[in-house]
Amino acid sequence: MASLLPFSPLKTCTPKASASTSTSPVESLDQKFGRKGIKFFESNYIPSVELTVRNGSSLKLEIPNAHITSYKPKVYWKDDGYEEVLFSLDGSRGGIGLVINQQNYSNESEWSVKDVDSDSIDALQVELSCSRGSLDINYVVSLYPLSMATAVIVKNKGRKAVNLSSAAILSHFKFKNRSGAGVQGLQGCTYCTHPPPPSPFEILSPSEAMKVEEAAGLFSFGWEPEKKAGIWSVQDVPITVLKHKVSRVYAAPPEERSKPFHRSAPSKYETIDQGRELFFRVIRMGFEEIYLSSPGSYSDKYRNENEYFICTGPASILVPLTLNPGEEWRGAQVIEHDNL
Repeated sequence: MASLLPFSPLKTCTPKASASTSTSPVESLDQKFGRKGIKFFESNYIPSVELTVRNGSSLKLEIPNAHITSYKPKVYWKDDGYEEVLFSLDGSRGGIGLVINQQNYSNESEWSVKDVDSDSIDALQVELSCSRGSLDINYVVSLYPLSMATAVIVKNKGRKAVNLSSAAILSHFKFKNRSGAGVQGLQGCTYCTHPPPPSPFEILSPSEAMKVEEAAGLFSFGWEPEKKAGIWSVQDVPITVLKHKVSRVYAAPPEERSKPFHRSAPSKYETIDQGRELFFRVIRMGFEEIYLSSPGSYSDKYRNENEYFICTGPASILVPLTLNPGEEWRGAQVIEHDNL
């Protein structure tokens, strides 16, 4: 299996011999790749896989669209101390989605299982793969007792350079309430208002994310509208409160990146859910930028009274990625916690 993350490499397990009798696609996957902690199943007619490590932390992944619909780590010492981290909707929206936008190609690629790895049941990996034109794309999803990781490897096997207009791994984090949502770790970083990249997993479309929110009720205190797109600002407070609507890219401005010295986006930051008293650290690898958005009052039509969500993750949006013939690009996101 392709390895990207700085973890100890896992020993590849030999796939099980397939049965000679007629089986369904999910049964075939389970016979070939299933093992302790890795279970293939069908959900709403979609082939999926669930990873579960020794302490009970788990995640669920839809295979055809490489969409992570659930991450439920153990965050409390009590027996039932598991909390859902992701905000997901029917129709494969929300959750964690890999976004790779390439001109003249749809982002909705058909993925298949390439390999699995396991180290006892304290470290589990599933590797998916797909092809899009001259690009070979591998996507490795890993689960550990206190973290999960998603890593993408894109290789250009063609004879011409390929431009990726945008790429990102976007996670929709679930919060108990709107007033207690925030992130910390972005102080001192430059940012600009910008729409998210188009994605089949989006909850707010790029145009919805950029609509101006009107202040109302209890949430109007301290409210200021977002600046116009393209205007750069500096994050001057340690905690970014996300009860209002924002859509931002945190990064060095593109014209600054060619300079020998410039301040890039931080490699890690934390989400803060004050309602549940939970913190999750997001680590960026390979990507140059961080995308961050919150729906503000627009969340009302997507949630019940006791839920809220934000969308964030490592991204390359402002500057296209160029892959020359034979070139490979890698990017990754790690979500880890020490709530225990």
